[in-house]
Amino acid sequence: MSRLVKKSPSVCTDLPLNNTDICAKLRLLKQLVGSCFGPTGRLKHVHNNIGGHVVTTSTSAVLLAAVSSSQPLVSLIKTSILNHVSRFSDCGLFAAFLCLDLIEQTKRTALRESVAIRVNKHLLALCTTYLQQEDCGCKVKLDFCSSRHLLQLARSIISSKPACVLTEAETLHISKLAVQAFLLSIPCANPGIVSLGRTMRVSLEGYSVLHSAVFPGLLINITDDLCVSEPENLHSTPLRVVLFSASLAGDLSELGDGTIELHPGADTDSQILDELLKLGKQAVDHEVKLFMCQKVIHPVLQHFLRSQGVIVLERLGIALMEPLIQLTGAQPVATLHCAIPAKAYGIVSDVSIRQFGSKKLLHLLPSGETAICTMVLCHRNETMLSELKLVCQKTEDVLRLSLKEPFALLGGGCTETHLAAYIRHKTLREATDAASVLGCSQAEYLLGIEGFCRSLESVATTLEHSGGFSLIDLTHAHHWRHAADVMPERTETILDLCGCGLLKSSPDKKWMYLNTEHAEISPTALSRDTVMQPRVLDSFTAKLNALHVAVETANLVLDVKYIIQDVN
Repeated sequence: MSRLVKKSPSVCTDLPLNNTDICAKLRLLKQLVGSCFGPTGRLKHVHNNIGGHVVTTSTSAVLLAAVSSSQPLVSLIKTSILNHVSRFSDCGLFAAFLCLDLIEQTKRTALRESVAIRVNKHLLALCTTYLQQEDCGCKVKLDFCSSRHLLQLARSIISSKPACVLTEAETLHISKLAVQAFLLSIPCANPGIVSLGRTMRVSLEGYSVLHSAVFPGLLINITDDLCVSEPENLHSTPLRVVLFSASLAGDLSELGDGTIELHPGADTDSQILDELLKLGKQAVDHEVKLFMCQKVIHPVLQHFLRSQGVIVLERLGIALMEPLIQLTGAQPVATLHCAIPAKAYGIVSDVSIRQFGSKKLLHLLPSGETAICTMVLCHRNETMLSELKLVCQKTEDVLRLSLKEPFALLGGGCTETHLAAYIRHKTLREATDAASVLGCSQAEYLLGIEGFCRSLESVATTLEHSGGFSLIDLTHAHHWRHAADVMPERTETILDLCGCGLLKSSPDKKWMYLNTEHAEISPTALSRDTVMQPRVLDSFTAKLNALHVAVETANLVLDVKYIIQDVN
């Protein structure tokens, strides 16, 4: 058919960052992510304009995925940040806010976009080099001989998600469970290449968070009371297991592709049932005590197996298959048309039932070492439980990143303020030579440095959501905060610890307000034998990548000269 309406030409927007509407949308996105940042970040309710499920969160992965925009630059930034979060699980809000602030600082200073891009790349390289140095003043080496650093790292992540609505005691409890689950997922006795295990999560709504627990092995939902017959008789010896990935429902559609030829008068249902019962009899003859299937098991086969004292589990789903294979050593049987091969059997050392309120879970323990465990997460309602489950998953991912690079960065805004002070001190001494290399004037170079450093400091100031003030000490360049109702002249008496908790206030310390003019600081590194320990830590790997993503995405946006949209 011919078109009823003439096709409209594409809309071309020249120099989009000079467009008031586009800049307003970028500013709104910055305010949105900035207001969610940190332990006291504000929650967001997100829903579409035709109703549907309401999302309550302050987590970047959920928030950015739920917010939609027709503006291509907003979509570009969202996609870049979500890609980072999908790989590193943390520092999404940091990356988004820093990216948007770098763009805003460039526009505020009227610096040429091409110069800003070159300066940003140069300063990013300086930051990366400094953060990877052994004597970096904002980096902490993780000690795996103690769980202290791991607990601090986990607690920092969990406490930064206020949508979980946790008390101090609950935050500490979940942090301990996250570290415990992480350690259980690391095999200890396997020589050579180590393959990490996994943590499965079971959610229980309506119970106190303090009822949450971690168990070695797997906990599987029991859908009926007849699943286990006399479980007290199943503890004595290792129990043989068989696992099916093919459906045992007896449907013709499960037999595979191709043409089926039937003889006249053939009873296909009884023939398939006979095949199923043969499998059941073989399993009983081979002393199988646990018969499991990813899909559905025919009721007659279930009745036969249970009458023989076999535990039957069906509808396990694809998510449980891999953990079951690792736990039991069983090989999934993908057909019902041949005998079960001997190598397909697996074993478990113990089977028991655990009761959580009205919910029953079957607990499977491995016969040897296996890095599989289950975290039972409890919370008071569905929204909090959903956020808690996501945060625990992200925490495990971050702890695993620390195995590759056993470092952490100081949290609470201290890394950002320290890094900004280092960049100012490092670059101002060689401004003339660097400006010549970058092909810009010294004035432009200094403007680029100031914009970059102010963006880093803005990340630290964004942690304050109650009208308080952010300061930087003039010795170590750490971040300090005090409440809005405290007079500025009383600063020395009310400051206690810096943002990361590594430094304590002293009478001889001097502070300046962040994002104000102050003398150049040469940040002094702390002594390695300091008694104080940081209380807030950030993932080194995740934050370093987030820094790269923020700067590179900002540069990409600054480099866009035209936006062409098909409006048909």
